Amino acid sequence: MDALTVDQSVPPPGLATRNMRSAPPSNDFSPLRNGAYCFDCKRCRLVVGGTHAMDSKHKQHEQNDMFAGFATAFKSFATEAIHVGQEPEQWKSMAVVPPISLSTTFKQFKPGQHAGFEYSRSGNPTRNCLEKAVAALDGAQYCLALASGLAATVTITHMLKSGDGIVCMDDMYGGTNRYFQRIARELGLEVTFANCTEPALLKAALKANTKLVWIETPTNPMMKVADIKTCAELVHEYNKDIVVVVDNTFMSAYFQRPLALGADICMYSATKYMNGHSDVVMGLVSVNREDLYERLKFLQNALGGVPSPFDCYLVNRGLKTLHLRMEQHFKNAMAAAIFLEADPRVERVIYPGLPSHPQYELMKRQCTGCPGMITFNIKGKLEHATTFLSSLKMFAVAESLGGYESLAEHPAIMTHASVPEKERSVLGISDTLIRLSVGLEDEADIIEDLNQALGAAHPKN
Repeated sequence: MDALTVDQSVPPPGLATRNMRSAPPSNDFSPLRNGAYCFDCKRCRLVVGGTHAMDSKHKQHEQNDMFAGFATAFKSFATEAIHVGQEPEQWKSMAVVPPISLSTTFKQFKPGQHAGFEYSRSGNPTRNCLEKAVAALDGAQYCLALASGLAATVTITHMLKSGDGIVCMDDMYGGTNRYFQRIARELGLEVTFANCTEPALLKAALKANTKLVWIETPTNPMMKVADIKTCAELVHEYNKDIVVVVDNTFMSAYFQRPLALGADICMYSATKYMNGHSDVVMGLVSVNREDLYERLKFLQNALGGVPSPFDCYLVNRGLKTLHLRMEQHFKNAMAAAIFLEADPRVERVIYPGLPSHPQYELMKRQCTGCPGMITFNIKGKLEHATTFLSSLKMFAVAESLGGYESLAEHPAIMTHASVPEKERSVLGISDTLIRLSVGLEDEADIIEDLNQALGAAHPKN
């Protein structure tokens, strides 16, 4: 065997945690150094590490291959994230970084005449900076910051009245499901669930009283991808006054712009990727329509679910590295997903960046990349899933997602425990389902941790 040729049957020293496969055909994935992969690089099939790992031309090749086929990146995204809403000229001090305005109240020139701010719940300078930046990144005219993702959900839903109908994606964040089923219904709203990945099912769910359609894509935790453009056109053709909401939490503004695809509202739990540091709880709502903005702005103030100025400062800071973080999340998750999909201890991997995903082509057409979220079924039973999770060393077993650190969780027991068991079963949220939020650590360390935890769950394999 040539000295540079990888023996595909035995992982080479230092790469024992990698799952090595035979050389794939063109346009498939091939293993790279440190657990990374590219689509069709003959050098990757031959070189174990060393020189190729330092090859700058290959690094560009790998980056290009990862995004091959996806929608074009949004123009000037990084520039707008760094500069929009941050203009030093708005402050007498000419501060380059917007200051944190902690004051709860603002002096007026005379009764009813103020400089733009009255009371911090109604408006705050630091919050304004964040809202302007997010609006730019969403391609929106307006943005509103709320105290949490669920505060955003509640604020949007308060546009409706008793007797109005909501059609929701059948698979969604457990907290959203709980709110719609156990609170919104009790307030007199009619809530219907539909698989929005099938336009015919969405159309069948629409009724004369439908006022709101709530789409989550990709869904949490089953990673189903809905065609936002098709859904929005279908709904608006049925009734132009129905408001289409897209929960964009899993994608962030960097990888998907729902408003450009026909949605009326784009919302986030900014706690996740938009902030990206697991130290803030916040929600965001972006719109283009002035009537929606005025109504939601009223509700933001009247309901009072606003974030603190310090939290606004932190999320505003997090946006400055969003483009860098999302690309690394994509890179790491792709490596982890390919490793898991090739591993005999894993039953199924659901990652929209893999060709095996049922909406893979839609994902590439609709988005500019993929997030770090992976769902998979480990072979075996509940005990195998819990052993895997308990054996993780670098991944933290914790709820939430989208931070720089890698997290793992068991949806049926943790994030989606509030979803009725019968509904979980229909959706596929089983005892062996595991959700990963792949962070920004080194790829090799991510794969090593997954490999050793799988080994603990299946010691004989």
